[in-house]
Amino acid sequence: MQLELKNLYDDFRDANTMRAYAKIIHEDAKKLDQTYHIMEVCGGHTHTIMKYGILQLLPENIKFVHGPGCPVCIMPKERIDHAYVLAMQNDVILVTLGDMIKVPGSNGSLQDARSKGADVRFVYSPLDCLTIAAQNPEKKIIFFAIGFETTTPMTAALLNAVTQKNITNILFHINHVTVPEAMSALIADDTSNISAFLGPAHVSVISGSKIYEEFPRDYKKPVVVSGFEPVDVMQSISMIVKQFVEKRCELEVEYKRAVSYEGNLKAQELIDKYFQKAESFRWRGLGDIPKSGLRLRDTYDALNAEIMYKKILPTQKIDDHKLCICGDILRGKANPLECKIFGTVCKPTSPIGSCMVSSEGACAAYYKYGNLL
Repeated sequence: MQLELKNLYDDFRDANTMRAYAKIIHEDAKKLDQTYHIMEVCGGHTHTIMKYGILQLLPENIKFVHGPGCPVCIMPKERIDHAYVLAMQNDVILVTLGDMIKVPGSNGSLQDARSKGADVRFVYSPLDCLTIAAQNPEKKIIFFAIGFETTTPMTAALLNAVTQKNITNILFHINHVTVPEAMSALIADDTSNISAFLGPAHVSVISGSKIYEEFPRDYKKPVVVSGFEPVDVMQSISMIVKQFVEKRCELEVEYKRAVSYEGNLKAQELIDKYFQKAESFRWRGLGDIPKSGLRLRDTYDALNAEIMYKKILPTQKIDDHKLCICGDILRGKANPLECKIFGTVCKPTSPIGSCMVSSEGACAAYYKYGNLL
């Protein structure tokens, strides 16, 4: 079994296959009379592109711009401040996913809070909160939920367990956001330079490829839903370039081995049971985007940490460091190498901006794989 898995894994990283796709892309690109900019929405794609030198395989007239698809990178400082304040309460154990540990807020990071004695724990699965709650019945366990459509079902599964088992010491601070609204906001920006999108496949595994239909239909921007292995990405680029050549504008799925049109209906049903669209969510670097976030339904106010701790949570909106250009990077207007503090003042061991903090951030990718540039 291990040998079979290894061979399957290798197929999607095969250098000869990547070179073959590169040749196809170069031949098709010769038929184009302008430069096209493809935005990879997800940070996972950014890291694949950087790690495997995909930028170096592309012709001059096919460029990549990096998008906001990193849930840690787009978290505004004021919500990180919420996590910090909650973590500092004597009766609270704050639980979240690992990438959140070093993201700086205005008071510091959760790592700083832990160094001051706060009980902050990082888990791979939200369901670990059930064990933590059982072991600490005198504490309030607050799950600081982050992520796009991909991770929302895991939070919904925890909510389902909490309500069914009538667990009274688990609360939720919800920071789940949705991809299509951010994509629409980027297109609406008059200064954006996006010709097509590389759609994140893991989002579509949950929500289905249908969530991207509006972009070719209403905005005339092709979308190819792509897997995350380098061969997946090269094939997806080839599919997009082929659309440019043939003057088509369509939604296509490269990652057919896991993505369907409708998505995971059971997961969608569970999400809909506990969540509804928030009026707005403030994205770091992008500002307020209507209907781009989720919130708990009113029925579950008793589980909502933002309501239960409302009196102590800060409300002021906080801007990024003046020298940090994460906002422009997340909008696809700049790349990390254009930042004056990249790799000097701002690096993974001392991050100033969120794009350097997260393992999925564009700055972290450029720093880690910069020798390939």
